[in-house]
Amino acid sequence: MKDFFKYLFASMLGFFLSVVIIFIIVIVIIFGAISSLDDDKSVTVSNNSILFLNLDQPITERTPKNPFGNLPIVGSAEKDGIGLNDLLKSIKKAKTDDNIKCIYLNVSSPNAGFATMREVRNALIDFKKSHKKIISYSEVYTQGAYYLASVADKIYLNPEGALEFKGFSSELTFFKGTLEKAGVEMQVIRVGNYKSAVEPFILDKMSDYNRQQVTAYVGGLYNTFLTDIAKSRNMERDSLFSIADQYKIQQPQDALNYKMIDGLKYKDQILEELKGISGRTKGENIRSVAINDYAKNNSDAGSSKNKVAVIYANGEISGGEGNDNQIGSERISRAIRKARLDDDIKAVVIRVNSPGGSALASDVIWREIVLTKKEKPVIASFGDVAASGGYYIGCAADSIFVQPNTITGSIGVFGIIPNFQNLMTNKLGITFDGVKTGQYADIMATNRPMTAGERFIIQNELNRVYSGFVSRVADGRKKSKAYIDSIGGGHVWIGTDAVQIGLADRIGSFNDAINAAAKKAKIKDFKVVEYPDVIDPLKSLMDESTDKIKTYYTKQELGDHYMLYQQMKKVMASSGIQARMPFEAVIR
Repeated sequence: MKDFFKYLFASMLGFFLSVVIIFIIVIVIIFGAISSLDDDKSVTVSNNSILFLNLDQPITERTPKNPFGNLPIVGSAEKDGIGLNDLLKSIKKAKTDDNIKCIYLNVSSPNAGFATMREVRNALIDFKKSHKKIISYSEVYTQGAYYLASVADKIYLNPEGALEFKGFSSELTFFKGTLEKAGVEMQVIRVGNYKSAVEPFILDKMSDYNRQQVTAYVGGLYNTFLTDIAKSRNMERDSLFSIADQYKIQQPQDALNYKMIDGLKYKDQILEELKGISGRTKGENIRSVAINDYAKNNSDAGSSKNKVAVIYANGEISGGEGNDNQIGSERISRAIRKARLDDDIKAVVIRVNSPGGSALASDVIWREIVLTKKEKPVIASFGDVAASGGYYIGCAADSIFVQPNTITGSIGVFGIIPNFQNLMTNKLGITFDGVKTGQYADIMATNRPMTAGERFIIQNELNRVYSGFVSRVADGRKKSKAYIDSIGGGHVWIGTDAVQIGLADRIGSFNDAINAAAKKAKIKDFKVVEYPDVIDPLKSLMDESTDKIKTYYTKQELGDHYMLYQQMKKVMASSGIQARMPFEAVIR
C-alpha cells in the first residue's frame, strides 16, 4: 500500500507539472502572437524627427523575427538586433525622408564584424550627401565604435568618458597542455601548411606559417581601419598610427587635443543641440524614432515583375536543414534551386557570411550554384568572412564582391580524430574489447591510436577532397589548378589581397553586388526577393528551446570562458572532412 501511494503521488506530480508546462506554452504562444501583430505595424514618423541609430545591438544578416523576445523565457533574454539588410534600407530611406532631420548615432561597443561595420559606414557617408547631419555621442568608444562614429559630422564624448585607440591585437588559445593532462591525443590529418584550425590542439604556440598569415591579416584589417578613419576625419593615416602606437589617447581631453573628437559634452548638452537641429524650442521634447521601428516602414524595392533573388548563406556549414544562423546544405540548395526555376527571377546574389564547415555540404551547395549560373547571372557578395567552405560555395559565381576587410580564401581541408585511450584506460580505468570482420571495420575509432594504414587511407581521402576543392576554384576563377594550389594550402586572405590575386573580382558593397546582378541580367526596374524564408519564430522556439536554455545557463556559469568551451565543443562535435577557417582570432 505504501508503494501504491508513492507511485500515485508521483503520477499526480507528473500530471501537474505537465499541465503547468502546457499552460506556460499556451501563454507564450498567445503573447507571442499579440507581440507579432504589433511588430508588423508600420510606424508614423513625425515632422522634424531625429533618427536614433543604436549600433550596439547585434547586426545580423537579416532582422530576426522573434515575437517572444520580450517574454520571460529563459534563453530569450539576448537582444535580437537588426539585420544589415534592413539597416542599409533604412539609412537610404532616411536620406530622402523629409521628416528625418538628422541621425543621432549611439555606439559604444558594436556587435558586428569589420566588413559589416564598413557597409554601415558607407551607408552613413552616402546619407550625408543629403546635407543632413550625423551627431555621435557616447560615454565610451571602443575601437570598433569609433570606426563607425568617425563618419559623423560631430563626434562627442562624455567629459569623464573614454576613447579606445591603441591598435589591433589578436590572441589564439592553445589546448595542447590541457589535453595532455587529460590524457587526450588529437590525431590530425590536413592538407595545407596554413590550415591551422588544428594547431590549438597539437601545439602550444603559433606555427611560423600561421604567424605569417595572422600578421598579414590583422595588419590588413588595421590598414583599412586607419585609412577609412583618416579620410572621414581629414587626418593623415600616419598621424593616426602614431597616436595609437604611442597610446596618446589616455584622457578624454587627449581625444579632443588630437582632434579625434569635436567636443566633450554631457548628454543634456547633446539633447539641446539635437533640439536646435530639429527646430524644437527649449521647452519642447525631441521627436525621435528608433532605427528598429523605422525599419518597419521598409518595403520591397521595385514593382516590376523582374526580380533579383538574394540567397542568405549565414553561419557554419553542415548537412541537413540548418537554421537562420547555420547553413544547412538542404535548406540553402533548395532555396537556390527555387530561384533558378522561377522565370521571374532574372539574377541571383548569394550573400555569404561563413567560416566554412562540412566539405561535403559545401559541395552540395556549390553544385546548385553551378547549375543556376548556366541559366541566369549569379553574383557572390562576401560579408565579414567567407573562408574555406564559405569560399567554396561562392567560388563558382560569375563575379565575387568583397569588402577590403572581408576575410576569405582558406582553401584547404582537415580532419581531427581524438584518441581517448590514455584518458579512459590509465586515468579512468575503462578498457575496451570487441571483434571485427575486417582490419578497417573500426576505422575512426576514438578509443585507440590510428594505425599507419588508417592514416594512409584518411590522408588519401583528404587529398582527394582538396584536389576537388582546388579544381572547383580553378574552374570558377578561370585559373590553373597549379596557381590556385599556390595561393591555397589553407592560406587566409583579406579582401584587398583576394582581389589582387584573383580570388575575388571587386571591392564593393552588398548593394553593389545586387546592382551588378541586375546589370548582368540586363534589367533596370526590379524587385529584390530574399531566400530562404526566415524560420517561423514559434517553430524555432519549440525546436531550439532546450539548446537555448542549456546555452543560457552555460554562459552564466562560465562567463568569459564560454568561448573556450565553445571551441572545444566544436572540434569534438566535428565529423567528416572539414573545410573550415583555420582559426577564430579575436581582434581587440
